[in-house]
Amino acid sequence: MPSSPRTIETLRFPAPVPYAEALRLQIARRDLVEQNLAPNTLILLQHPPAFTLGRKAHDSNLLRSRDELANLGIEVCEADRGGDVTYHGPGQLVAYPILRLAEWRLSVDWYLRQLEETIMAALAHYGLRGERLAGFTGVWVQGAKVAAIGIGVHRWVTYHGIAINVDPNMEHWGLIVPCGIPDKPVTSLKRLLAHAPPVDEVAQVFENAFRTHFA
Repeated sequence: MPSSPRTIETLRFPAPVPYAEALRLQIARRDLVEQNLAPNTLILLQHPPAFTLGRKAHDSNLLRSRDELANLGIEVCEADRGGDVTYHGPGQLVAYPILRLAEWRLSVDWYLRQLEETIMAALAHYGLRGERLAGFTGVWVQGAKVAAIGIGVHRWVTYHGIAINVDPNMEHWGLIVPCGIPDKPVTSLKRLLAHAPPVDEVAQVFENAFRTHFA
């Protein structure tokens, strides 16, 4: 049935979802949202280890060959989102909002800033002060990137989204130039807090902040 304006359904997946499978899910849901056959949707999940290459990605930002990465159990996937290369893996919360921006504002820049605000509100729950870095998209704490953003928009419906590092394998970040930015470190909630909150808990905190900012 068609949704009422600004209704948002949350889909949560308890087990890690392979990146390609999650992308198929997003596109299928995006198509339904475009046709007003499903409500706006927030997908929350984790992925098995994967490097994803956005539309602006360069293979040179992969610091190992694809065969070497495969031997390490890390998949390399093409992604039709903005940005360069990033990492996904267990211990990282991934959120894919699928929203009809016509119900909010037809502005990609506005949407990106709202995602950043949402992430900063979730970080504030843990006493962390998230920051923007001029010229970059994402959220930093103490000069290190804790959350990446890479989106897609199709007929003014959003897909792809954000990744918050809760307690991922930080060694995997050393196998890439994260987001194509060689001189900016990456961090996690575990490093910032000295302990890692459960990913499910962070998912609920993020969802609450998301609904505050969007619903």
